[in-house]
Amino acid sequence: MGSLFRSEDMCLAQLFLQAGSAYDCISELGETGLVEFRDLNPSVNCFQRKFVNEIKRCEEMERILGFLLREIKKADLPLPDRDVNPVAPLPKHIMATMEQLQRLEAELSEVTRNKEKLQKNLRELTEYTHMLHVTKNFAQRGSEQDPPQAQYEEFPFLERDAALDYTGMQRMGAKLGFISGLIQRPKIEAFERMMWRVCKGYTILSYSEIDEYLEDPDTGEPTKSVVFLISYWGELIGQKVKKICDCYHCHLYPYPSSREERTDVVEGLGTRIQDLNTVLLRTDDYLRQVLKKASESVYTWYIEVKKMKAIYYVLNLCSLDVTNKCLISEVWCPVGDLGAVRQALEEGSRKSGATLPSFVNRIPSNDTPPTLIKTNKFTSGFQNIVDAYGVGTYREVNPAPFTIITFPFLFAVMFGDLGHGLIMAVFAFWMVLYENNRKLKNTRNEIWNTFFEGRYIILLMGLFSIYTGLIYNDCFSKSLNLFGSGWSVKAMFEAGVWKGSDIAANRFLILDPNITGVFKGPYPLGIDPIWNLANNRLTFLNSYKMKMSVILGIVHMSFGVVLSVYNHLHFRKKSNLYLVFLPELLFMWCLFGYLVFMVVYKWLAFSAAESKTAPSILIHFINMFLMQSSGNQLLYPGQVGVQGFLLVIALLSVPVLLLGKPLYLYWLHNGSQRLGMYRGYERVRRGSEEELSLMHAQDMEEGSGHSDASTSREHQKEQINFGDEFLHQGIHTIEYCLGCVSNTASYLRLWALSLAHAQLSEVLWRMVMHLGLRVDTSLGVLFLVPVFGLFAVLTVSILLVMEGLSAFLHALRLHWVEFQNKFYSGNGIKFSPFSFALLASSFDHDGFP
Repeated sequence: MGSLFRSEDMCLAQLFLQAGSAYDCISELGETGLVEFRDLNPSVNCFQRKFVNEIKRCEEMERILGFLLREIKKADLPLPDRDVNPVAPLPKHIMATMEQLQRLEAELSEVTRNKEKLQKNLRELTEYTHMLHVTKNFAQRGSEQDPPQAQYEEFPFLERDAALDYTGMQRMGAKLGFISGLIQRPKIEAFERMMWRVCKGYTILSYSEIDEYLEDPDTGEPTKSVVFLISYWGELIGQKVKKICDCYHCHLYPYPSSREERTDVVEGLGTRIQDLNTVLLRTDDYLRQVLKKASESVYTWYIEVKKMKAIYYVLNLCSLDVTNKCLISEVWCPVGDLGAVRQALEEGSRKSGATLPSFVNRIPSNDTPPTLIKTNKFTSGFQNIVDAYGVGTYREVNPAPFTIITFPFLFAVMFGDLGHGLIMAVFAFWMVLYENNRKLKNTRNEIWNTFFEGRYIILLMGLFSIYTGLIYNDCFSKSLNLFGSGWSVKAMFEAGVWKGSDIAANRFLILDPNITGVFKGPYPLGIDPIWNLANNRLTFLNSYKMKMSVILGIVHMSFGVVLSVYNHLHFRKKSNLYLVFLPELLFMWCLFGYLVFMVVYKWLAFSAAESKTAPSILIHFINMFLMQSSGNQLLYPGQVGVQGFLLVIALLSVPVLLLGKPLYLYWLHNGSQRLGMYRGYERVRRGSEEELSLMHAQDMEEGSGHSDASTSREHQKEQINFGDEFLHQGIHTIEYCLGCVSNTASYLRLWALSLAHAQLSEVLWRMVMHLGLRVDTSLGVLFLVPVFGLFAVLTVSILLVMEGLSAFLHALRLHWVEFQNKFYSGNGIKFSPFSFALLASSFDHDGFP
C-alpha cells in the first residue's frame, strides 16, 4: 500500500558494462524490466551510432517475419501457443536464424510466384473455354439467319445502309476479320457505344453474358463477365478495334477459323485445365506444409528478433570509455531494486564468460526522477484513470488508492439501482472469471478491450450500485418491502381522522406522523417503500438527494485538502501548513462546512411536529454572507454571532492565503541571511565539502529537493522574483476561493443524475413493461415475451450503457477537477522501463493474428 500511496523512491545509477558481456547484461536487465536508460549520445545521429548495422539486420529479419505471418494468415493456419518466452539469442547464433529465414523467404516467394502463374494460366484457359462455347452459338445463329443489325438513334442511316450488312460484305468479297474475348459486365455498354462511334459501323458486335462467376485477376473477387465477338472489315478497322479492346482491359483470345479447329482447341483446353488443377492442388499442399512448419517457430523468431533489436537499441544509448573496452550507461532505477540490478549484471557477466564483471554505481543528480507506481491487475485500472489526468509528480501523494473507493461510490450515487447494479456486477464478474481467456484478451475490438481492461472498475461500480440501490430502495423503479413499512394506515382510522367516505371521495390522503401509531420508526435499511406510493415522493427524494450531494461534496473536497498535508510534510515545506493548508481548510469549513452543519442540525433538532415552522437553511446561509438577520426563526441560540465569527475567519484566511507564502519567501531570502549569520549558522559553511555533498545527496533521495532548505540555498545563488511568486499565489487564491463555490455546486450533479436515472427507469417501466403486465387475457403470456425482450434491450442500451457512461464521465470529472486539484499537480514523467514483457503485446498490436 505504501508503494501505491506514493511513487517509488528512484535513483540515478551508472552501469559499467564490459564490451564482451554488455549484450548479455542488457538482455538480463530487459528480462527484469527494472531500469530506464538515458541517452548519453543525444548529439549523435541514429545512423552514425555503433550498432546501426545490427539494427538494420534485425529490421530485415522483421520484414521477412512479416512476410511469413501474412502468408500464414492468408493460408488460414493457426499459430502455436504464445506461452513460450525465449531468451535473446547470441549474436553468433542469430546469423543461422537469418540464413534460415532468407532460405524460407526465397522458397516461399518462388512457390508463390509459380502458384500465381499457374492460377493465371488456369484463369485464362477457363476464360478461353467459355469464349469458345459462347461464340459457337454466335456462329450457329450466323449460319442459320442473317445477323441482326444494331439499332442506334445516333446513326439512323446505318439501318438503311445495305452495303454494311454482313451478308452484303460477303457478296462483295470483302476481307473479314474476327476478334473475340471477355470484358467485365459493367463495361459492355460503354464498350459497344465506343465501338460504333469509332468504327462508323464497319463492325458487327455480338455478346452474351456468362452464367458462371469468374475471378477478377486484379481484386481476386468473383465477377460477372461477358463474351463478345467482333466482325470487322479491313485491316485499319481491325487495328482500331484492338486499341479499343486494350483501353477497356479486354481479355482477347484467338478465334478458330473452322469448326474442326474449334473442336481440337476445346479438347486441348480441357486436358490442360485438368493438368493445371492437379499441379495447383499439389502446389497448395506443399505450400501449406512449408507454412505449417514455419508457423511452429515464427512466434519464437519474432520474440527473439524483437529482443535482439531492443538490446542493440539500448547499446546505442551507451557511451564508450577512452579504451573502447567498456560501455557506460545511465539508468533510472527504484532504490529498492538496486540489488536485483546488481544480480542481473552478475548473471549477464557469468553467461558471457567475461573475466571482468560489470557493476552498477549510484550517482547523485539534481534532475527530477521519473514517477513509478507499481500496480497489479486490480489497481491498474484506477491508476490509469489518475494518469489520464496527468502523471503524478515525483513522490507526491497518489490519488489512486482513494479512487478505488470514492470513484465507484460517486458513480453509484448517480446510478443507484439494485437491478441495474446487479446486472453490471454479474457482467463484470463474468469477465473477471474468464480474464485469462486469450480470445477475450487479444481481440481487436477497441470498445470491448476498454470494457475488459476496466473489468474490476465495472465490478466495483456494480457492487456499489447495489448498495445505493438498497439505500434508495429502488429496483427497476420499484421498491422492495423487505422489512415492512414503518408507516401504518390503521392508526389514522383508529384516531378518527379518516373515515370510509374519505377514501371514496379523495384520490390522495395525507398520513400524519404526529398521530400516535402512524409512524412506528425508520425503515431498517434505506428509504421506506411506502414512498414509492406517495404523491410527494419526488419532492421528498429531491430534498434528500440534494442535501446528500452537498454533504458528500464538502467531505470529498475536504479530504483532498487534508491529503495536501502529506505533500507539504514529505517535501519539507512546513511553512505551507500554516500559510496554505490552514487558510484553505478554514475558508472551506467556515463557510461550506457550516452549511453541512446546518443541514445535519436541522435533521436532528426538528421533529415532524415542528417541521412546518422549521427555518430555511438557504435563507440563513444567504443572510450569513449579507451579514444581516431577518425575523425568521433561528436554528439555535446565538446563531447570528457564530455566523459572523465564521464569516470573519473565512475572510481573514483569504489575505493569509494570498500574501503569506510570497512574504515568507521574501523574508527567507532577505531577512534570514543576516539573522542566520548572527546566530552562528554560518558555521555550517566551514564543514567539509564531502559532508555537504553527502547531505545534499541524502536530501535529494528523501524528496527534499523541494524543501525549504534547498529553496533557501537556491535563493542564495539567484535573486527571488517576488512578482512572479505573488502572481502565482494570487492565481491559486482566486482559483481556490471561487472553486470552493463552483465545485460545491458541481457536486449537485450527483442529485441531478440520480434523479434522471430514476425517472428514466420509471418511464421505461410504465411505457413498456407495465403495458405487458396489464394484459390479463390468455394471450397475455405470449404478449409478455416480446415486451420483456424489448424492455431488456432498452434497459441495457439506455439505462446501463448510455446512463452508465454518463455517470462514469461525471464521476471522472468530480475526481479530476473537484478532488485532485486540491493536492495533485500531475506534472511528472512516467517511468518507462526497458522490459521484454511488452514484446508479446506488440505482436498483437502490429496487426498479426
